Amino acid sequence: MFAGGLPQMGSLLYLCNLLTTIKNLPGNKNIAGKTSIYMKTFNVPSTYRSPLLSAIKSKRKQQDKLKKDFSPSLIDLGPLQIYLARHFGFCYGVENAIEISFRTIEENPGKRIFLLSEMIHNPQVNADLQKRGLCFLQDTYGHELIPFSELGPDDIVIIPAFGTTLEIEKKLAAIGIQTERYNTTCPFVEKVWNRSAQIAANNYTIVIHGKPKHEETRATFSHAADRTPSVVVKDMKEAEILAKYITGEYAPELFYEAFKGQYSEGFDVRKDLQRIGVVNQTTMLASDTQAIADFLKQTMIAHYGLTDATVADHFADTRDTLCYATNDNQTAVSAMLETPADLAIVVGGYNSSNTSHLVELCEEKLPTYYISSADKILNPKEILHYNFHTKQELLTRDFLPATTPTKILITSGASCPDAVVEGVIRKLAEGYGVVLEEE
Repeated sequence: MFAGGLPQMGSLLYLCNLLTTIKNLPGNKNIAGKTSIYMKTFNVPSTYRSPLLSAIKSKRKQQDKLKKDFSPSLIDLGPLQIYLARHFGFCYGVENAIEISFRTIEENPGKRIFLLSEMIHNPQVNADLQKRGLCFLQDTYGHELIPFSELGPDDIVIIPAFGTTLEIEKKLAAIGIQTERYNTTCPFVEKVWNRSAQIAANNYTIVIHGKPKHEETRATFSHAADRTPSVVVKDMKEAEILAKYITGEYAPELFYEAFKGQYSEGFDVRKDLQRIGVVNQTTMLASDTQAIADFLKQTMIAHYGLTDATVADHFADTRDTLCYATNDNQTAVSAMLETPADLAIVVGGYNSSNTSHLVELCEEKLPTYYISSADKILNPKEILHYNFHTKQELLTRDFLPATTPTKILITSGASCPDAVVEGVIRKLAEGYGVVLEEE
């Protein structure tokens, strides 16, 4: 049976056949991505799609158009029960980036095409692009793999979904490379930049909640620092340290070592922390960003003796800048975790920020295995999974319980193809003697 109102079924074959019905519904002529009455869809390679998961997502969307039901979908396979998060997988920004990248390849035969860095944090997608002849100019941390000096004005450089810094934009423009047409920056990242510009216009310093070395944070910092003093805090611990410079508990000169590499040029800790506003890297935990913003707001209120009427004198009333997909995926995981289960599996690239935060949420409740593909399930008894805290892959034996039915929670990051998730489901089913037939 399916939670969330889906009918009972004995196997996944029923769900695959459900596609025929869904395809004939008004506004759903092509699940793979051409038309939809609900939101813009994209033309991405069919190999990234999953008929099974598309059927599930479409059915849930029909039943819950306002997205108020975050309960998971249950695939009941007898000895194995899989609970799929209500929202998971490719988001708007990722599909947009993939569509632009593959279209660029098709429309420019014979031209040299470069990716500024990883298109998205997913190994399968990046490998596919490289197989088609694209080369990375930089690694994830901004280190040059191919010198910019080797580029020419006829070359194409694709800006990834994370965006890039103003410095790199200027460097490419000086070479004569036009990036506007091949800029896949996620619109929700640009929304953060626009919010930062609004804050800057009112003379607030921008505090960015993000991972300092992440491409998106570096890009957001660059755009913010171009307009106003800016500083990055990676977590609540750093926010608490920053607060002590706001209140004067810590000597100002110590700030520059404590936040080395995380503040804008010319940052004056004595005056630039008197008026602040908080924005974030879109893939951070929403609860963490809100907690940091609330904490810094209360710090300002206590330090300056503010009231509701005067709080804006020192703290900008920023709305949460977390993107819709990150918020939906995190909320769906929280709801999924209310279901009693034996373990959780989170699927996605190991350098994916949004995926690691889904792992964090799951780890709080039950054993969690972070894998990049079905290949990491070596057999029914062994799984090779990633510990993002130590940055190591670990081999765990007897990860599945001996009792049945086994209940497994599954979700994936915003850059993970549904086809990869279906592969994980199939691999797990095989371990329980369930053979999934093609449609």
